[in-house]
Amino acid sequence: MLISEAFAQAAAPAPQGADFLSLLPLIGIFAVFYLLLIRPQSKRAKEQKLMIEALQKGDEVATTGGELGRVVKVSGNYVILQIAENVQVIIQKTSVQTLLPKGTLNSIEKE
Repeated sequence: MLISEAFAQAAAPAPQGADFLSLLPLIGIFAVFYLLLIRPQSKRAKEQKLMIEALQKGDEVATTGGELGRVVKVSGNYVILQIAENVQVIIQKTSVQTLLPKGTLNSIEKE
């Protein structure tokens, strides 16, 4: 009686050709993720793989567990490290994190 009836208006049709423009932000986000996350990570993984393949006797390394040692023997997927006088441990090659510069262990032992 006091309230008049409300009628829904028909929505305006979507403009044609806007499909590509709606995908543009999604493409931009993917490009940013690739440049900031994916590419640097794959580059780091490739460098790590090359470093592990190039391990040889006498190299000084740091493991992911924080142990520092000198490579005594490399065989297959394993490396024998000398971490102290008459103390050798067998570790997997993949647990080698960093190749240290020559003489690092000697400078640490003197401190």
